Amino acid sequence: MTADEAVSAAEEHPGQPGDPCVMVIFGAAGDLTKRKLIPALYNLAKGTLLSKEFAVVGVARAGMTTEEFRRKLGQDMQEFATEQIDPGLWEWLGQRLYYLPGNFSDPAVYRDLRTLLDKVDTDHGTRGNYFYYLATSPGYFAEIVRHLGETGLAREENGRWRRVIIEKPFGRDLDSARALNREISQILSESQIYRIDHYLGKETVQNILVFRFANGIFEPIWNRRYVDHVQITVAETVGVEQRGGYYEEAGTLRDMVPNHISQLISLTAMEPPISFEANAVRDEQAKILRAIQPLTPEEVLVRAVRGQYGEGMMEGARVPAYRAEPKVAPDSATETFVALKLSIDNWRWADVPFYLRTGKRLPSRVTEIAIQFKRAPLILFRKTPVDRLTPNRLVLHIQPDEGISLRFGAKVPGPVVRLGSVDMAFQYKDYFGSKPSTGYERLLYDCMTGDATLFQRADMVEAGWSVVAPILDVWKALPPRSFPNYAAGTWGPREADELLERDGRQWRRSDK
Repeated sequence: MTADEAVSAAEEHPGQPGDPCVMVIFGAAGDLTKRKLIPALYNLAKGTLLSKEFAVVGVARAGMTTEEFRRKLGQDMQEFATEQIDPGLWEWLGQRLYYLPGNFSDPAVYRDLRTLLDKVDTDHGTRGNYFYYLATSPGYFAEIVRHLGETGLAREENGRWRRVIIEKPFGRDLDSARALNREISQILSESQIYRIDHYLGKETVQNILVFRFANGIFEPIWNRRYVDHVQITVAETVGVEQRGGYYEEAGTLRDMVPNHISQLISLTAMEPPISFEANAVRDEQAKILRAIQPLTPEEVLVRAVRGQYGEGMMEGARVPAYRAEPKVAPDSATETFVALKLSIDNWRWADVPFYLRTGKRLPSRVTEIAIQFKRAPLILFRKTPVDRLTPNRLVLHIQPDEGISLRFGAKVPGPVVRLGSVDMAFQYKDYFGSKPSTGYERLLYDCMTGDATLFQRADMVEAGWSVVAPILDVWKALPPRSFPNYAAGTWGPREADELLERDGRQWRRSDK
């Protein structure tokens, strides 16, 4: 199939528009709304995946009228739209934007919201279907849900659905995650709760399941007989920027591992689900997260590495140390880098280590999953100049360039047997074309259609926190003594390399 044929085949069935509904954004005056949510809705509208019976109600503390809200987002779209704006399409969407100022703790705001939603239902035919996006600080999550329950705005009846999208962080440890789950479950059923992880909006993340289970050549070798180890890298070049206050409370372990990285592990390692129905997929993901062996305090000391960046050079410019960033304590013990060695205690993955690393101020921005296969026996080449064989490696590139590559050995042309490594590489933009995206389109669309496959379930959230709980406990008891321990622009502290070297392995060069 040519690239043009592939694109045509994909566009023959673009999907049905989402249900008629109103999207209520709590925290609508914040960055997430203007940078991601509204551009994503525009892209859905352009792709005819947004119902004609659709509207948005923004709720925030900032004093604005609906007209000012529309004008502000129109200006923001000039900066944050992923492609040139169609004036007619923006006019259509802009006329469906409404704003309600108020404090999230004020019961009167929710009574006013109910009145406004009744009006929007009448004007736009949205049929009483609402989904609430909590783009607020985590301290408001339970309170907003409680108020929605008290005013009847979370009640599903007469065929009307009500759903709540909750941003991360969902808790800050296992106990707080359990408490938050208990509190919101008193108001909402699990089928109404959509715990969002924007990483799952990436095409390659979604494609992991298709790649594994729709291709007969890969699934038979996706196990301990053939796989030597798995590496997951989530690297960022940026520092904490203006998020120093949040980062001092969270740190990289809390910020990345229980959610983003746990999701990547579960999709990579899960067993085939009985169907692609949401709970069937999430059942298998939850099993994997529960099968990750918790580290003992002794294992934390040798299998978990933390780092904090000092000043260094990035792209020819000197950048400050983490402790010199705004709202960061000058003696901060917060980690900006984490590397872990984890084991999955099941039949498929016994004795296959999963190495994870994530951090700030690393040399390149890259998210990838590398599956390294075991080396072939060298015995066939014993009478040739070949003294070692390079293992095959499959890499799922998630960002910034989404695609898949496979490395294998090939004979170098010439009279002598010499081997070279070559790559077969596929990039989405080359084969299917590049479609403007914020990464939120699929997730918002799925919520409108009631597909929770890419959202975390309560047990998955708690299982993710269970993985990091022993590490948090040890790190709290034993503050780091060597921070900062890696320079900005490098691949983390030396201990991260030693984590693999002790096993006779090394990190993949993710900047190549």
